[in-house]
Amino acid sequence: MTCELSDTVLVIGLGSPIMTDDAIGLKVAETIESMRLDNVEVMQEAIGGLDIIPMIMGYRNVIIVDAIKTGACEPGTVIIFNPEDFEPTVANASAHEINLATAMHMGRQLEPDSMPLSIRFVAVEVADIMTVGETMTEAVVNALPSAAEAVLDLIKEAQTSS
Repeated sequence: MTCELSDTVLVIGLGSPIMTDDAIGLKVAETIESMRLDNVEVMQEAIGGLDIIPMIMGYRNVIIVDAIKTGACEPGTVIIFNPEDFEPTVANASAHEINLATAMHMGRQLEPDSMPLSIRFVAVEVADIMTVGETMTEAVVNALPSAAEAVLDLIKEAQTSS
């Protein structure tokens, strides 16, 4: 069965509003949503793993914004990833331990005609995602405009390639 994919660009900000820097995905999504862009749908979610699959099905282009803690970059660094960048992290795991890369891989296997043709990730290197608190660290707050600009660039790229 072939699914007609929507040309509306879906932006999903992931995170927790009460875990310090983990809120950055939600804040970027809030910023994009406030712009009321044509043909752009924005969601703010505190989900992960397999729960994301039904949300992204039916869209041609999806942009996911989230916190990342690699230790390889300074906090506040904005990084853009493609799904292929996460291939080494795809693994067999229980449904409770599935990361986004594994969920995307499974979604493409189970529903290839319904999954997005393009999924891009905008990640912000964070300092603290373990402390309960509603205030992000200064470096991550300062990264908000750059992260939002990266999302806007990806939206424009998606809309011109559709």
